[in-house]
Amino acid sequence: MSAMVYLVGAGPGDPKLITVKGKEAIAKADVIVYDRLASPQLLQNARPEAERIYVGKLPDRHTLTQEEINQLLVEKAKAGLIVTRLKGGDPFIFGRGGEEAESLVDAGIPFEVVPGITSAVAVPAYAGIPVTHRDFNSSFSIITGHERPEKTESSINWEKLATATETLIFLMGVSNLSFIVKQLTKYGRASQTPIALIRWGTRIEQETLVGTLSDIVEKVETTGFSSPAIIIVGEVVKLREKLSWFEQKPLFGKRILITRARSQSSELAEMINELGGEAIEFPVIRLVEPHRGEVFNEALHHISDYNWVIFTSVNGVKYFFDRIRKQKIDIRQMTNARLAAIGPKTAAALEEKGLLVESIPEEYKAESLVERLRPLVKENDKILLPRADIAREVLAEGLREMGCDVTEVDAYDTKIDATNAHGIVKMLQRQQIQIITFTSSSTVRNFIHAIRLATTDIQTVLQHTQIACIGPITAKTAESLGLKVDVVAKEYTIDGLVQAIQTL
Repeated sequence: MSAMVYLVGAGPGDPKLITVKGKEAIAKADVIVYDRLASPQLLQNARPEAERIYVGKLPDRHTLTQEEINQLLVEKAKAGLIVTRLKGGDPFIFGRGGEEAESLVDAGIPFEVVPGITSAVAVPAYAGIPVTHRDFNSSFSIITGHERPEKTESSINWEKLATATETLIFLMGVSNLSFIVKQLTKYGRASQTPIALIRWGTRIEQETLVGTLSDIVEKVETTGFSSPAIIIVGEVVKLREKLSWFEQKPLFGKRILITRARSQSSELAEMINELGGEAIEFPVIRLVEPHRGEVFNEALHHISDYNWVIFTSVNGVKYFFDRIRKQKIDIRQMTNARLAAIGPKTAAALEEKGLLVESIPEEYKAESLVERLRPLVKENDKILLPRADIAREVLAEGLREMGCDVTEVDAYDTKIDATNAHGIVKMLQRQQIQIITFTSSSTVRNFIHAIRLATTDIQTVLQHTQIACIGPITAKTAESLGLKVDVVAKEYTIDGLVQAIQTL
């Protein structure tokens, strides 16, 4: 594909509010030029080799000037690259996308505009404030709250604007709030008109401050409320008390670190996000094919000899059937084997293969599975136990004590993945992560190993962060490594872990 620049609206902050076309533009880009209001999670959709250039702006300082950003887009495109310019909100609503587009036209570079959901309507919606409601208004205005600093006169006609529409929405106006309030009241807005400031809207840091034109400036000064925030003025603000929904979610305000392998993390991340939290993936485990694969192959080629096959994880099921397929073994040879699983998720994975599980313990751990199997297995039963290379020996030893012939095979190996350890440590130091989840003893050990690559002072780094474990075995491992465990799931499943997190 030839050079192209995509001017993409990234939405107001929640990474799921980007459009499908915007996500596609990120995925195909050679270069991504992004600002501070675009969610960093969106960059996960980029190709690993894509160049990432941050050009974020603050009210008092810029990484690059707008002219330099324009030139950057032109230079990268002239080099024959696909450039995605990722901008918060919508690129053509006070996003200077028009200026960037003009520069591209002047340079003869093709471009496309991918509209985004503007914060002007999305942020109030997340705060429980509809920008229109037939009981309160039939029109609204969107106004910049931060005009060009070199202007000697405002281009806003305050005399007409103040009462032109029932609802007024100012973007980027916190630093000019006092001036905005004075102009509105000077030209006819009642001093008791409701007003709301919404900071970091649609994100877990969302904060809403409500008042009236008469007291909002004092409230901002008292609370230290700061940008980035939007300002909404009008009677619709009164609906917030009734319609607030986002800030009522059980995990709102909590950023939660997931340490599961990337292939496993999606279910947990989705549940956290649905409950109003923000899941940050730090997959300290990477699952790979077993290095002792020939032992696994040998056991599978004698699958008809086994009286039981016992699975202790969903991963074990996956790698078992992957290996069966690669070895071209007919699953019908397994007809003599009865099946046991350590928990309902593992059982469900087997049922998806058309196999019914005979035994699941009430507590989803190896010790309980041993007791569950005690009246079912017979002396000299041949049992195949496909599991992780670092699995505990409790289950195998318990079955051997019953006189069973147990064959343990490594269905998969676990490796440490310390990618982005320095970034995670920085977030922990800034108290940007409230909870860390551990779903196995290996996630605990690998997490500690990864963090030690970035800092030697683990206790200080974690002092403001709570820890949640999926079960007592995992918790015991965490405590043995010097971590303070704040909650342990009552049911040793992902559902149980999410329930436990909500109690913190």
